[in-house]
Amino acid sequence: MPNTEVKNETKDSIAYLRSPKAIREQCARIAERVASGDSPHFSLHKAKLEKAAELVIQEIKSNYPDLMIPYHSRWRHFGDHRLKQLNEKLAAMDPDLAAKSRIELAIVSVLLDAGAGPNWRYTDPVTGESVGRSEGLALASFDMFMDGGFASDPETPLTVDCPMLRSLTKKDLEKYFQVTPQNRLLGLDGRLHLLQKLEHAITANKKYFGDIEPRLGNVYDYLVTHAGNNKLPARKVLSVLLEGLGSIWPGRTVLGGVMLGDVWRHSALPEADHGHGLVPFHKLSQWLTYSLVEPLEDSGLEIGGLDELTGLAEYRNGGLLIDTGVIVLKDPEIATKTHKADSEVIIEWRALTISLLEELAEMIRERLQKTALELPLAKIMQGGTWSAGRKLAASLRPGAEPPIRLASDGTVF
Repeated sequence: MPNTEVKNETKDSIAYLRSPKAIREQCARIAERVASGDSPHFSLHKAKLEKAAELVIQEIKSNYPDLMIPYHSRWRHFGDHRLKQLNEKLAAMDPDLAAKSRIELAIVSVLLDAGAGPNWRYTDPVTGESVGRSEGLALASFDMFMDGGFASDPETPLTVDCPMLRSLTKKDLEKYFQVTPQNRLLGLDGRLHLLQKLEHAITANKKYFGDIEPRLGNVYDYLVTHAGNNKLPARKVLSVLLEGLGSIWPGRTVLGGVMLGDVWRHSALPEADHGHGLVPFHKLSQWLTYSLVEPLEDSGLEIGGLDELTGLAEYRNGGLLIDTGVIVLKDPEIATKTHKADSEVIIEWRALTISLLEELAEMIRERLQKTALELPLAKIMQGGTWSAGRKLAASLRPGAEPPIRLASDGTVF
């Protein structure tokens, strides 16, 4: 076969593995294997999905009695006071520049949002409240952004620019995230490395981030240009993020010299087909896509096909499915160990989470008499599976620990 054909096949495989279609299909292959009894790690009890659906519906009605559910995005974690503060400052700016600032805040905050561990806390300067996990990380990253912690020019503090990303140090993050020997944050080095790699991605991908003065928020210009009649499919936003930011992910699978990001090899999948034996999740990238919907819609774009994206393969959604008995550990020892992200235990758990969220969503929509357009996964998770998973975990384990522990590098889950 000529080299050009090999390269084209590889290019097609990369495009496939970056698509929501691949996430669904490859995760379904893992789920089918587990359902058939071939997994040494898990079994499925799908009758328990009824229990999970009822639990989530109760949570939805408790949180959003009118069923007016917002998207599951980073914006939910900042709080009304901070969002009001941000909007007041951005109101004086050119609308396009304001959109770029919002996009930059969402991106860096999401990239800094991975497992913080059970002990780290952020003391909110506004309320004095001690906040942990994802919400604490959100407040810390928001306050860092508002303080100009990502901007090199004090005249334009509400930006994320390359000179500052290049010069960020571990001490900078420790200061803004209130890290001390008594308040350790898991994966701090990984988070710093991610931000430093972000600077390289911005300067290297001129198509998305600009040539003369590359800037993270310039991805807004690219998306506006490629929106037909001000309409943009969510899968296009995800595609741009995966291609534009793909090089930032550390030590992951490479195909044809291209870093694939949150994509993992499973021995049960054939390497000879277009999936190359790989299971894509793109958790942070999809979380980021969901988080960009609101600033893009606020700027006048219409984001369609939101439910083409998948659920998020993370430990609250996945924990809900274990804690309600849908996913059953074949060996109880699994719960006593800490597993790496590339272990087949974690890969299978995450794949099951993606596939089962689809089935759970159908049950929930049927009971609430809603369509996928009215109640996409982005709203079911917010309503929803994520908070129900955390509440159930809190009732079962100290510190609301997940049922399976992951060795976090600050860039997964």
